[in-house]
Amino acid sequence: MVYDFNVDEIFEIAEQIERNGTRFYRQNAENVSSSPIQQLFLDLAAMEEEHEKLFISMRADLSDREKEPTVFDPEGESVLYLRALADLRVFDEKAGDSFVIPEGISKEEKARKILRAAIGLEKEAIVFYLGMKEFVPEKLGKDKIENIIKEEMKHIRFLNDSLHSLKK
Repeated sequence: MVYDFNVDEIFEIAEQIERNGTRFYRQNAENVSSSPIQQLFLDLAAMEEEHEKLFISMRADLSDREKEPTVFDPEGESVLYLRALADLRVFDEKAGDSFVIPEGISKEEKARKILRAAIGLEKEAIVFYLGMKEFVPEKLGKDKIENIIKEEMKHIRFLNDSLHSLKK
């Protein structure tokens, strides 16, 4: 059985992914001792919070048609399925534990490792959204998923720029 999803469900998951990303960056801000690097992670957490607000706003602007359920789902299992997919790959609650930073490395190298991991997680988010686009019909807001992807791509550019600035 193939499920179609509506864009409202995708935005709900996008909001959760952003909350998980905020938690990831805040955790890492607590784990670095360098003020500039700590501030970078706090700035990244703030960016995730802004993305969440943006997605909440975009979701509020959806038409009733774009929020229309695609299947009879009184228990909300389709959203639980999406959430499980996202949590398996994208800024899950344990994303900060998913990579190991060796002891005894410099604070700059530690920050670079965290940034590389963050870039990987953001790429996973884009792959998730690209995959989900295939399950959202045009009439249920498929085009709006592209807006989510564009926001995530902006974040990757910022992370990449931050990584390059640490290499100098």
